[in-house]
Amino acid sequence: MRVLSALGARLSLRGRLAHGVRLIEAGDAVGGVAQLGMVAEAGVAEAQFRVGRAYLEGTGVPRSLVEGARWMRRAAEAGWVEARLVLGTLYLFGLPRDAASDHGVRLAAEAPGDRVPDPDEAAYWTHLAAEAGSPDAQALYGYILADGPVGLRDRVAAEGWFARAAAAGCAQGHLGLGLTWMRAALRHSPEAASSGEADRARAAGALRVAAEAGLGSAQFLLGALTEQGSGVARDVAAATALYASAARAGVCAAQARYGLALLEGRGCARDAVQGESWLRRAALAGDREAASLLGDLYARGGDLPPNDVEAASWYHRAAALGHAAACRALGLLHLAGGGLPRDAAEAARCFRQAMALGDARAGADLCNLLLADPTLSAAMSDDERRELGRSFARAAQEGDAVAAFNFSICLAQGLGVDARRKRRRVVEKRAADGVVNARYWYGRMLLEGRGHAPDPVAGRAWIARAAEAGMAEAQVALAQLLLTGNGGARDHVGAADWYRRAAEQGQVDAMFSLGALLGGGHDIPMDRVQAQHWFRMAAERGNALGQLMLGRYLLRGLAGTMDGAQARHWLDRARAQGVADAAAELAHMDGAG
Repeated sequence: MRVLSALGARLSLRGRLAHGVRLIEAGDAVGGVAQLGMVAEAGVAEAQFRVGRAYLEGTGVPRSLVEGARWMRRAAEAGWVEARLVLGTLYLFGLPRDAASDHGVRLAAEAPGDRVPDPDEAAYWTHLAAEAGSPDAQALYGYILADGPVGLRDRVAAEGWFARAAAAGCAQGHLGLGLTWMRAALRHSPEAASSGEADRARAAGALRVAAEAGLGSAQFLLGALTEQGSGVARDVAAATALYASAARAGVCAAQARYGLALLEGRGCARDAVQGESWLRRAALAGDREAASLLGDLYARGGDLPPNDVEAASWYHRAAALGHAAACRALGLLHLAGGGLPRDAAEAARCFRQAMALGDARAGADLCNLLLADPTLSAAMSDDERRELGRSFARAAQEGDAVAAFNFSICLAQGLGVDARRKRRRVVEKRAADGVVNARYWYGRMLLEGRGHAPDPVAGRAWIARAAEAGMAEAQVALAQLLLTGNGGARDHVGAADWYRRAAEQGQVDAMFSLGALLGGGHDIPMDRVQAQHWFRMAAERGNALGQLMLGRYLLRGLAGTMDGAQARHWLDRARAQGVADAAAELAHMDGAG
């Protein structure tokens, strides 16, 4: 009788379990999970697994990682294979401490920051599920053995588990084999190139199976091999199509590659708007290269309008993620006041950060800045100043012309190095012969008499060499020298030409100066239509005096068209930057109204 009673109870539990599943499938998740909960409390492993999954997914109950893990552990301990796989995955990505224990609920531990990965527990439960024949568990256990902590790592065994998973048709197993063979290809010496290519071909074959099964990471990796022609025939269009599939699957790196391909028309039709959109997705997901590319895109303009505020925002995001070139670009924006307030101290900080991340050009930028404003060196610690000088000295001795230029700046500023004049002149001359920036700054030193007697004629000649090499800052400086006649004859036509060249490179001060030259009162023909054009270019990039002059031109119709509303708009912007003449113009407008 007791046996029959126990059998009846078990049949009753199975019936209640089936009823709970039917309720969930019919749309009554709350009622279904309630039925499953009663069966789970009675110790039925499948019900415990289903209740755990309900908590993890928020089906019929509030979503709770803690409760989900607790029920998964009970099911796993009862031998339910799927529960062991899920529990292993949870441990791999991190759980709140003691979340999977059976000692009650810790709702306060639901915060993501409280999650602690436990690779050992992950390996234990995943291994049990893998031994029980779960292909997904076999693939996951392979990943733990291949790339987990050193104490767990066994890449030979990992390949075996990947192979078992792949043989069972598991796409993750094929992905694991592809990664294994890609790693093997990297280990071959140049003399064993054929062996490396064979491994890359095997990797491409395994990745193709996983990619065709819809795995985004496999699509991305196969795209990279296809773009390079590594282990598979090179096909840029096919690579771009693979990047597109992986991007739509949410793979961050693929979104960046696909966005860049759309911008450049590489393997697909050019589409700047869609390219920007995919780069934006990648950047927001944490891809620092995508964030830096967006900064470049908005800084230079082209297919999309230039926007210094957007550029600064993306460079800031990339810099925070450790992108060296973005740190430098952010520093340059701080110097130019493009999209950001002008802040030389912050620019210096950005350049130092870029240098620390390995950007050699930032060293030259920092030295340029220290030359322009020697007080900024006070923001550096003694150790930073000494190390800056020593690093440039070492590179200069090895023949690096850029470093020689930087070293000359350190000598001029006495940044932790011997500042003897003769030594400095030798280093400066060596640098100026080989580096455009150095020509400009050597010219400035000669012009201003830094470290030696002033020589305006030679200074102007060196600045002219830098300007002719395309350096926008030197072009502006040369234009000013031609305008004033410092170091040689006055030449207003030549000054306008050099201002124009610098303005066409995006130099905002040059845009304003060219507008001022063309507006009249100088030894060149007046052209107020062009003057207004250049004032507008400067104004749109945040130049306060450009905003003032554009407002005046529009208010008075100096270029042929009056527009009071637009005049007020630009004068308002100039006043907001502290231009007193703009405030006076607005007061006059209001009084006249």
